[in-house]
Amino acid sequence: MTPSHGRDWNEAHLSEDPAVELLQRLGYSYVEPDVLEAERESFKEAVLTKRLARALKRVNPWLSEDNVAKAVRLVTNVQATSLIEASEQVHTTITQGKALEQDLGEGKKGQTVRFIDFDHPERNEFLVTRQFTVSGAKQNIRPDIVLFVNGLPIAIVECKSPTKGEAWKAEAIDQFSRYQELEDRYHDLGAPKLFETVQLLVAACREAAAYGTVTTPHRYYAEWKTTWPMSQAALAKLCGREPTVQDQTLVGLLAPESLLDILRNFVVFERDWATGCIIRKVCRYQQFLAVNKAVERARTARQPTQRGGVVWHTQGSGKSLTMLWLALKLRNDPKHDNPTLVIVTDRRDLDEQITKTFQNCGFRNPEQAETVRHLRELLSGPTGKTVLTTVQKFQELASSECKNKRGKTSEHPALSQARNIFVLADEAHRTQYGGLAANMRLALPNAAFFGFTGTPIDKKDRSTLQTFGGYIDTYTIAQAVADRAIVPIFYESRLPELRIMGNTLDALFERVFADRSEEEREAIKKKYANEATIAAAPRRVEAICLDLIAHFNQQIRPNGFKAQVVTCSREVAVLYKETLDRLHAPQSAVIISGSNKDDDRLVRHHLDETRRKDTISRFLKHDDPLSILVVCDMLLTGFDAPVEQVMYLDSPLKEHTLLQAIARVNRTADKKTYGLIVDYWGVSEAMQEALAIFAPADVEGAMHPKTDELPRLQTRHATAMRFFARVKNKDDLDACVAVLEPEDVRTEFNEAFRRFSQSLDMLLPDPRAMAYKGDCRWLGKIRGTAAARFRDSKLDISDCGQKVRELIEEAVIADGIQILVKQVALFSSEFDEKLAALKTDEARASEMEHAIRAEIHIKLDEDPAFYISLRERLEKIIADRKARRIDAAAQLRLFESLTKDMRGRAEAAQKLGLSETGLAIYGLLRPPADRAADAPAAPVDGKPNDATVALAGLLEEHLSPHAGIVDWQVKEDVQREMRRVIKKHLRAASYPSAGLDRLAEGIVDLLRRRVVG
Repeated sequence: MTPSHGRDWNEAHLSEDPAVELLQRLGYSYVEPDVLEAERESFKEAVLTKRLARALKRVNPWLSEDNVAKAVRLVTNVQATSLIEASEQVHTTITQGKALEQDLGEGKKGQTVRFIDFDHPERNEFLVTRQFTVSGAKQNIRPDIVLFVNGLPIAIVECKSPTKGEAWKAEAIDQFSRYQELEDRYHDLGAPKLFETVQLLVAACREAAAYGTVTTPHRYYAEWKTTWPMSQAALAKLCGREPTVQDQTLVGLLAPESLLDILRNFVVFERDWATGCIIRKVCRYQQFLAVNKAVERARTARQPTQRGGVVWHTQGSGKSLTMLWLALKLRNDPKHDNPTLVIVTDRRDLDEQITKTFQNCGFRNPEQAETVRHLRELLSGPTGKTVLTTVQKFQELASSECKNKRGKTSEHPALSQARNIFVLADEAHRTQYGGLAANMRLALPNAAFFGFTGTPIDKKDRSTLQTFGGYIDTYTIAQAVADRAIVPIFYESRLPELRIMGNTLDALFERVFADRSEEEREAIKKKYANEATIAAAPRRVEAICLDLIAHFNQQIRPNGFKAQVVTCSREVAVLYKETLDRLHAPQSAVIISGSNKDDDRLVRHHLDETRRKDTISRFLKHDDPLSILVVCDMLLTGFDAPVEQVMYLDSPLKEHTLLQAIARVNRTADKKTYGLIVDYWGVSEAMQEALAIFAPADVEGAMHPKTDELPRLQTRHATAMRFFARVKNKDDLDACVAVLEPEDVRTEFNEAFRRFSQSLDMLLPDPRAMAYKGDCRWLGKIRGTAAARFRDSKLDISDCGQKVRELIEEAVIADGIQILVKQVALFSSEFDEKLAALKTDEARASEMEHAIRAEIHIKLDEDPAFYISLRERLEKIIADRKARRIDAAAQLRLFESLTKDMRGRAEAAQKLGLSETGLAIYGLLRPPADRAADAPAAPVDGKPNDATVALAGLLEEHLSPHAGIVDWQVKEDVQREMRRVIKKHLRAASYPSAGLDRLAEGIVDLLRRRVVG
């Protein structure tokens, strides 16, 4: 298990070695990569087919050899147009099995072939290896750690050194993206074939870890914060030391039983029918815990009333998916013998929403109860169904069933006595469920009831816990923010003179109706003096709309986010819409419920279901101009809109309704760091009163005053500025950039600047934040110049908010340093211009060093021996400069010599009578004098070896016909023949047989990368 030569010592010894050791203790068998290499036909094979075939026979003893071969092909020759499509096909195959025709004594018919024994984990083969090579279209990839179940690659761990600071995570996830070819820039640079069977991707650096699944975007990688079912004490004993975060993550996710549980019960492929995209989703740790705790309670409790309970997971943390995964695990649990699952909501739109979630995620055969009669039929028939319905249908069902022929109430008849019925109720805290307990317990006396809520159970609410049972699992607002499952919510109160709460009615009345005569004011006050009248006063609404438009245009719109306005009545909602239109606000729409008794003014804004869905769909799109939704009581719950960042609140919301409403702005989105409530009613002035019914710990962190961000801005500003405290001349841009040359310093500064810019972007254009604009411009220039010089994509300005980006871009243009913040390639026509713009030899040498590094990194795979030699020369020059054996001017001259050699590669090939490809092959070959085990590659400078030159030319000549075949890079038979030709000529040149296979593979890889043909 020794790490490969040349690999980062810290990475291998501090992260990779402990990971492999822990996985072995968890039950994985370690197999050296060379052993697995010998088992495969070629590096193209990601699945260990021989091991898979043996496992298929072990799990399905009746399976014929012919069907074993067919089953293997199901997961090795997947017919799909994309990685996500292949991933879904394979996941379905290995979790549900596949029917293959075979005669087991009753004639030939379909028999289900299982690839993994989920019910008996010990019957599967769990294997781990490291540096597992897989060939892609142009090059090989070598993930650090690969885990196999029955020969199928199921999980990959990418290890990084903890000394990299926060850069480790981006580096590891970027590797996953390259391996999967998720971005255009990674086209043909990975090996997506490996990921068709993979279920989990883990990035780790000992002190931290994050996980995702196939095709997971960078920002969705999350931490796994539980070792369940193993205790921390048991983990410490297993490790023989204090467990690290990496240990906790690997145990929680990859312990054999947990891995199989996640694979079978916690993966969905959700379809977005609007875009046609498929999104692969895997559970977060709180969902995994809640579902398993619920299943355990349902299995072990003796009384029906004790088999259920309440799951409180704060809004935005994936409650609908938790319900789906609980339904899936209950369905898969053999103990429950094909159960009936009843999914209950208390509103039609929520019923439609959760039905759509189940359907889009491919849950098998969900049935939506259309009528009371239909519900009765579904519940009284055989078990095994998944029924989705509203609580109102239960109440109507109870009402219709409980009448005898004389119209008198009789005892409610039981529809089913089955124990394998599970009721999953959404938003279980609401009062509509008050009558559910008694009626449903009579109708389904042995069912288990699970209540799900996005808000905590309040101190007065006893019925919810009586109905469903005690808490199964809780996931608070503070936990969700800490996990970045949601963004924190801030609030600010505006126009205090117009707030309804916090002002006396008389004082408000005088302000709002100041434009009326004294007689008119008295008449209005006498007849209409109440909160609703004042809230609906056109003069007040106009003042708020003017402020709202200015706030939205200055603070929200620049970053591409949208708004919701919450009003106290439907009439006021319409007034807001009319006023916004009259004041030429960004495009808005009003969504309110309708009534047959509405006047013409309201009727004009009625929307049928199709138009309402279309309006909401438009609002959810970042690029649609519809920017503001005005509502009264619609879209305050169950409305998932990541694009919404601000809610303008002009309504007296409190308690559960307030918590549910403000959660509309807590969904995560790219570059969204917070949600904002702008309070015009005055709710925030009485926050403790509005949330008094909840235990303080349950609502901790629900909302923070926006003023809290000012001291945070001050602290973050000081942290970012501290990096340059020792730079005497702050106008010396080169000196400031030099501070950031060490990668770890650059990483720390980048995080400090990112936090500073987030706080500043949130507060601008608040006058108290204006004092920080100058330093933001200055830091941004340093950051941009460092990003260009050190070729560090993590310093990209695009991660800043629009307001901060504009500040930095204006400063760059004003100072005329556009060339310095532009990344210029070494052989670009602009490179000399950039060098000339730098003021010192030190700055020019630094620019050249990093330009040469970037060029070597890009070209290394195309000519490994030459560019490795250049890299060694580069490192020696740098070491000599650090030891002060040479000065900056001498270093610059040596860098220019390196550049000259790079430019002259074609000329060097021509002198030897080779092409550049032939010269690259020559570099890989070892001349006869250098056949010792650790001999260097053939010399790339100095006197050439004539025999090796001739062999390189001969190999290129004999390989050219094969490299001329269309798509030879993906045709294994062509590559096999190329390796045979290479080995034949190497043997003829007396090369030792021990290294022939590796050398032949290396030459084919070289040709693949250079795309000869």
